[in-house]
Amino acid sequence: MKRKVTLKQIAKELDVSISTVSKSLRNSPEISEDTRIKVQAFAKLYNYRPNNIALSLKNRKTKTIGIIIPEIIHHFFATIIGGIEQVANENGYSVIVCLSNESFDKEVINMEMLANGSIDGFIMSLSKETQQKKDFHHILEVTSQGMPVVMFDRITNDIFCDKVIIDDKAAAYEAIEFLINKGNKKIGLITTIDYVSVGKLRTEGYIYALQQNNIEYDEKLVLKIEDIENCKEQIQQFIEQNDIDAIFAVNELFAVTAIKLANQIGKNVPNDLSVIGFTDGIISQYSSPSITTVNQNGYLMGQKSARLLIERLENDDEDEEFYTTEIIETELVERESTR
Repeated sequence: MKRKVTLKQIAKELDVSISTVSKSLRNSPEISEDTRIKVQAFAKLYNYRPNNIALSLKNRKTKTIGIIIPEIIHHFFATIIGGIEQVANENGYSVIVCLSNESFDKEVINMEMLANGSIDGFIMSLSKETQQKKDFHHILEVTSQGMPVVMFDRITNDIFCDKVIIDDKAAAYEAIEFLINKGNKKIGLITTIDYVSVGKLRTEGYIYALQQNNIEYDEKLVLKIEDIENCKEQIQQFIEQNDIDAIFAVNELFAVTAIKLANQIGKNVPNDLSVIGFTDGIISQYSSPSITTVNQNGYLMGQKSARLLIERLENDDEDEEFYTTEIIETELVERESTR
């Protein structure tokens, strides 16, 4: 009896991507005929059963929720999980947490694994690579088979499902307005690359606040970071090379790194440089100085995501064509890093 293989194994054997394998098995016109024939022949030879996702247990419930997050280093995602777990446990559900590590392939693998009879529905935030590729076939396969998905924070409008977000643009606008009202005029922005949805929206809020206050937008005062884990050198150069009196950082790591590096080169925070971050995690609260930050209310976002999913799972008569987008309110928490 031939061994069964997975999408990942087929991709490895044929030296193609998981996305190419999946699209080939679905006869996507995006893939060349030669590649489609090769993939389909290999899959047939080794008894591949497309797709484990399609075999998801719609009628037999596991009372388990699958969570897929990009990473767990940030306090925000930890609070999301806490909120989901609290609501899930209250309703008799367990949770399984998987990390995509910002990888599209890992996200696809996790989804295929969990949908193979392990869980009833997904709560997820997209990886950076998924947003860059704009390839959501794995999520479409899940939803097309009747398995509900709730997206939070990093989402796409290309998938029809329930979503829980904050108004990132408005939250950033509020933060910049706060800095301007404190007398800051040369405000730098440390953000992510544009294909990360939340970073793009926060950048738009920054630009809009400047425009509304008749402050000229200067692209030199915007630092877009791709490799978050190795951002130190870029942030140091950014602070040294630009005459700025404030920084708005779109996450907690950027904010605390900016404060540390500013102090190292002789700038006092907040007297010489005000800093606002995003998330309001433990680092923001216990940093020295403590960081003024936008509180995303991650725990509440997790609770709301879990409630939406459980309602989908338990209300069979619910209109599957109607989806909701819940917007969680944010608040600016003022601390020592702004004057």
